[in-house]
Amino acid sequence: MWKRLVVFIAVAFLTGCQTAEDRLAPNSNAAPVSGPAASAIASDMASRLAEQIGPANSTTIKMEKDTSDFAMALQAALKDVGYTVLTDGKVGKDVNPVELAYSIHSAGGQVLARLSTPSIALGRAYTATAAGVTPASPLSIMQRN
Repeated sequence: MWKRLVVFIAVAFLTGCQTAEDRLAPNSNAAPVSGPAASAIASDMASRLAEQIGPANSTTIKMEKDTSDFAMALQAALKDVGYTVLTDGKVGKDVNPVELAYSIHSAGGQVLARLSTPSIALGRAYTATAAGVTPASPLSIMQRN
């Protein structure tokens, strides 16, 4: 009897440690990616995102305002694909935007880029070359329920 009670209490405490996170990770621009490299990464990631979340003409993307080179390149790349991009936080009454978070970091001589929406996360590693950047890994896709 006591063993069951102890096990039940232990399980109750452990399940309390698991939290569901509904919010997206904050945007981060820890890697100094600029100019052509930022544009190339943003263009590749935007086109891959478009393949996953559906038609651009009926989807609005909401991003936090950021003036980093990568953020500006990502906004431009999303607009080039055809998405409406909101950065001012003002959403129309009939608009249900897809919230987009991104991160970009350098590690081991490579740049790791990630785009996240509430339903999907994409990630890829890139290597900087004299001609720009080249993908150094396959595209990682994580679907969320």
